[in-house]
Amino acid sequence: MFKFLKSTIVSVLALGLIGGVSTVANAAEAITLKLHHFLSPVSFSHKGMLVPWAEKIMKESGGRIKIEIYPSMQLGGTPPQLADQARDGVVDIVWTLPGYTPGRFTKTEVFELPFMHTTTTATNLALSDYVKRHGDEYKDYKLISVFVHPGNAFHSHNPIRTVEDLKGLKIRTPTRTGGWMIEAMGATPIGAPVPKIPEMLSKKIVDAVLIPYEVAMPLKTFEMVDYHTELDDPDVKNINTSTFMIAMNKAKYDSLPADLQKVIDGNSGDNIARWLGKIWDESEIPGRAEAVQSGEIIIMSPAETAKLRAMTEIPVTEHWVAEMKKNGIDGQALVDEARALLNKYSK
Repeated sequence: MFKFLKSTIVSVLALGLIGGVSTVANAAEAITLKLHHFLSPVSFSHKGMLVPWAEKIMKESGGRIKIEIYPSMQLGGTPPQLADQARDGVVDIVWTLPGYTPGRFTKTEVFELPFMHTTTTATNLALSDYVKRHGDEYKDYKLISVFVHPGNAFHSHNPIRTVEDLKGLKIRTPTRTGGWMIEAMGATPIGAPVPKIPEMLSKKIVDAVLIPYEVAMPLKTFEMVDYHTELDDPDVKNINTSTFMIAMNKAKYDSLPADLQKVIDGNSGDNIARWLGKIWDESEIPGRAEAVQSGEIIIMSPAETAKLRAMTEIPVTEHWVAEMKKNGIDGQALVDEARALLNKYSK
């Protein structure tokens, strides 16, 4: 009996030790990823998009992936450096605009051309489909998503009711395609990342900015301008949109166990395109409501909107096609493909 009890105790202790080793091993497998971005922790992008996305990954990984989010460029650098930070492994994941690094992600720019954007979800689905064939620009990354916001309204010190009101204005833009569009309006583009907007408006370095209502709200744009202009067009209410990307360091992704890669994949591409469209559309509602309370929403008349379309759509698209041709790329074919995809997903 003594020998039996001794044997049992030894077995239990052995199992306990094995269990303890297993627990330690599982704990050792837990991986912390650093996600860096340029907006504040009170922005929708942070609390309404990135935080829920990170929490979902942690839950689906059984706690084995933890994503620490660093807003407002807390890990150093400037917004245009975010793409390099992810590529070079300075951080693990970034959320940024491809357009902050002009000339690098040129094929994606097609969705930023004037009057190209339709609805947020349709454009996201079209983009997700498009990058499956034209994602070579992202070969240095594990691309989690390329997506858009609901579109840019004009937010201005003075009312913009007609195309004449645009002439001579200084308008902030984040991208080169936006700059070409602003020039086509007879205005002057001023390139700058989003965090510079409050200073530029308060010091009247610019007369207007092109951003969605959601982005305008945490920047306190409504305290600095009184007018917000949308378009009256059968297809769109805003002249253009901006593309964003969530991108991961490729080597870091490759180093993950296969089951954890599967968790990341399940929260990437097509799997989150509709969700991103839905939450960004919902985020515009409180932003627009605040704009209504603080100033005037102007709907540019159909006639003036048609003039604006004629001034910008074809000239800017032709400019982009010519730029792509310099790099040996058939830009017109990409325009046609993007429009076909948008038509497909807008039905």
